[in-house]
Order: sequence, then structure tokens, then C-alpha cells
Amino acid sequence: MRLSRIFNIVLLLTFGFSKPGQSQNTVGVLINSKNALEGYTLFTAKTETYLINNCGGVVKQWTSSYLPGQSVYLLENGNLLRAAEIPNPGNINIPGIGGRIELFDWDGQLIWEYNYSTMSATQHHDVFPLPDGNILMLAVTIISRDEAIQMGRKPSTIPLNQLYNEQILELQPIGINEAKIIWEWNVKDHLIQDYDNKKDSYGDISENPQLLDINFLGISSAGSNWLHINAISYSAELDQIVLSSRHLHEIYMIDHSTSIAEAASHTGGRYGKGGDLLYRWGNPITYQQGSVADQKLFAQHSAGWISEGLRDAGKILLFNNGLNRSPLFSEIDIIEPPVSAAGEYIFEDNVAYGPPEPAYVYTTPIRTDFYSPFLSSAQRLANGNLLICEGRKGHFFEIDQQENMVWKYISPVSSSGILNQGENPENSNNHVFRATKYATDYQAFTGKDLVANLPVEGNPDLTACNLISKKIDFDFKDFIIYPNPVSDDLKIKTSHQVDRIELFDLGGNKVYFGQELQNIDLSRFHEGVYFLRLTLSGATITTRIMKFNF
Repeated sequence: MRLSRIFNIVLLLTFGFSKPGQSQNTVGVLINSKNALEGYTLFTAKTETYLINNCGGVVKQWTSSYLPGQSVYLLENGNLLRAAEIPNPGNINIPGIGGRIELFDWDGQLIWEYNYSTMSATQHHDVFPLPDGNILMLAVTIISRDEAIQMGRKPSTIPLNQLYNEQILELQPIGINEAKIIWEWNVKDHLIQDYDNKKDSYGDISENPQLLDINFLGISSAGSNWLHINAISYSAELDQIVLSSRHLHEIYMIDHSTSIAEAASHTGGRYGKGGDLLYRWGNPITYQQGSVADQKLFAQHSAGWISEGLRDAGKILLFNNGLNRSPLFSEIDIIEPPVSAAGEYIFEDNVAYGPPEPAYVYTTPIRTDFYSPFLSSAQRLANGNLLICEGRKGHFFEIDQQENMVWKYISPVSSSGILNQGENPENSNNHVFRATKYATDYQAFTGKDLVANLPVEGNPDLTACNLISKKIDFDFKDFIIYPNPVSDDLKIKTSHQVDRIELFDLGGNKVYFGQELQNIDLSRFHEGVYFLRLTLSGATITTRIMKFNF
């Protein structure tokens, strides 16, 4: 009999019956099936960044002194790249503000930091690690009222006397707290307007889709934050960057192969268009090539290319939040931009950029059951599944290619602290910007100790979980833990080599450690629930122990 089956029997006898792979948990892992990708999920909440296994056990945890600002990445060398929020000395006020980038090693040591937060500029939302070790950083800079008017902005739509320019900087980290800016792109260099022919950038908007109309407000009303770029991603194959504008409901692609001078112009680079938009999609009314009925994106997040080797490689995957749509619901969209034989995005006069519809759309059978008006992400996994982060609810779930939910997790990190198992996470502000899953063969894990600690939540319940981390066959007679419940000595018997014996209390504190099979004296321990974890033959096994004073 398999040991995982034995433990399922023990747990069922102790805690009641549930469907295979499911439980009545309110936070942490709620579903864990065999069809979920075996891997580790990364997310950041408050000052902590967690790497959890499919059982919710914390494999690694990094601690910052700052709240997220917002994205986080586990690099192939095992380092953690994280954006952080620091106070801005100026009057820049934007949701998702950051101002700082941090790089931690695997052991949690801060090895590089870079602040980009001044009276007139700040990092926000996203950064993106490039293959050569450089970092793309998303930022805003202030355009003064006079500058905005000269650019052709309507004076009545600058009530705060400033406008935000969206900026991308490519940083080359230097030392422990410095960076060299080796590339730069600014949206203010790629504008158009048909409001005032005496001002800059005057022209026919419908004939210039490669430029952004400075007077199209979208959902920003008359605020400074008219674009609200919330994500950047990079394709090494194309040498292109994709940006996601929440307020204009569009995604844009630009050329990264340009020089700094070319990026500020309309010519040059691999595609000959300088820093102008190569492609845009989601809301063609922004460039006068459609109507409200043609809008496809609604305050979307997490736009990025699907990596080579994965299903739908080369297409764009995003979380379409659905803000201001009626009824309110979210969906996952996969977009396949039409490209010519020469590799250029196809645009025909007086027609919006294609495709007319996404190549794939996911939402729940009752559409309104799936809705996050802000944050959120989607990721194509190595086994073809999709990992989805419904950010407002701190809800991560994985669906297979038949759209069956095969893994489900609710973040227990709320605005007031860590939730206990059984507490209701609704309205707890357990928001998560993005979740990313890494397969077990990801290069960062080579040679690393991936033995998991207890889950993030307090009073964890692992009944939804496959309690063995590696498929190994054992006979029942080879593994016995007794008595349970226990008063004094807990006995462990197995014919296999045990490398590590650990006991944790409900707070996650390790209260016992041993490396040899022996009785564990619990006579002086307080009554309550403990978790026993054994590491043997490359596997980790966890079970619940009840302690009573008979």
C-alpha cells in the first residue's frame, strides 16, 4: 500500500471525510489534485515574499523592510527580484507606487538595492529581468501644466497642474546600490492630438495609430494618471516590450532594439519605427478606428508573451479584469496579433488592429463568479495548464486544458495579519498583485534545500494535500507512528533511513528536532495540535499529532 494512501486513511479517520484532493479549508490550499503542475508558487504580500509548494508549505520566505511595489520574480540563479514601496518626496500619487528595487539572494540577504523616487519621478508597478542581467523598470515622471498644454493637452483636463509621463528605463546594476541607465523610452515622445493646431504633435489621429492621443482620457477622468501602465514584459526573440494601459484599456508593443535617441524618435531600430507603437489592441476608439462596441479589454493586467516551448508560445496572455463592463466579470484572454511574412504587425487603413477576437477566452460558467476589478495575473504553465491569480481575493487557481480546476489557494495574509484556518477571508484585504508558478526543474532550484515548513496560515489543515512530496512506495508495516493521540512518548517505527525528524506547534515554531529514530518525549508539552514532519529517502511526510494529558 502506498504511504500517501495510508496517511489519507489516517487523516480521514481523524478529521472526517472529504472529496479526494479537497477540503473545507477557508484559506491556504483548498484543492490539490494530481493534474496540477508539480512546482512552487511565488507571491508577495505585505513585507513577505513566499515560495510555497502544492500543499501550501513554505519552501522559502524572503523578508523586506518595505511593502511591495508591486511585482516579484525568482531568477534562474536563485535570487529574488522585488519592487518595493517607499515614500515619494514629491507629490506623485499613483496606485501601485513603488520607488525602489531590491535583489535578495536565496538565503534572504539583500545584495542590491536601487531607489528611483524623487520630486519628479518614481518607479511603480512592475520591473522585468532581462536575459543579460539588466532590469527593465516602469516609472512615471511629471509633466508640468505648461509642458502638457504645449504638447496639446486640453487645459481643462489638467486640474492638478501636472500630467504623468510613463517611462521605461533599462538598468544595469552596479555595486550594492547603484545602476547605470543604458536605455530609455518615454511616452511623451510619441503623442498626437487634434485639439490645437498651434501646439506640438498636431495631426490626424485616425491615420497615426503608432501615436497616443494625449487627450483621450479613458477611465482616468481628468486626473494626472491618464495611462496607468500596470505591467511590462519582454520578448528576447522579437526584442520587443509589451505594456498594459489600465486606463485606456489597451496593450502596446514597442521596439527595444533602438538607441536612446531612436527610442525618442519615429525612425530607427529593428522595425524602423523608432519608439513609436508597433502594435496596439483592446480599445480601437482610442485611435478613432472603432466604437464603444469594439472595446475588448477592460482595465487589464499582466500582459505578456507566452514563452517558447509552451502551449500557445508567442501569443499574448493577459488578465482582462472587466472593470466598467456590464455585467461585471473577469476573463483570461490569449491574443494572437496578425503578423506579415516580414515580421511586421499588420495594419490596414481605416481598420482597427486585429485580431477581431481573442484566440482563447476563459471565464467561469456563471461569469459574475469570477471578477477582480484590479490587480491579478495569468500564466501558462509547462504542462499546458493556466495559473490564474484573482488578485482582489488573494485567490490563485490552476485549470487544466479542459478548464477543470486542479489546484486552488487563498492567501491568508490579510491587512490585519495572518488568518487562521477556518477564518473567513472575505473582505480581509488579502490582495495579491501577481502569482507565478515555477516547475520543479526550474534552474533556480538546482542544489537547493526545498524541504517545506508549515503553511503560511495559522492552525493549518493539510487534509486537502497529498502529504508526500515525492512518489515513493512503502509498505504499511514499514511506517508506524503511535500512539495518536499521545500523552507521553510518541513512537516512530520504519525500516527506512530517516534523515530528519521535526515537530512544529500551530504557530509554526519548531519545538523538536532529531536525526535518529527514537521516542519523542511529549510529557512536558502543552495539550494541543502539533505537526510531525519526517524527511526520508528524499521525501517529506507530514501528519498531525494530537497531544492530551490523560
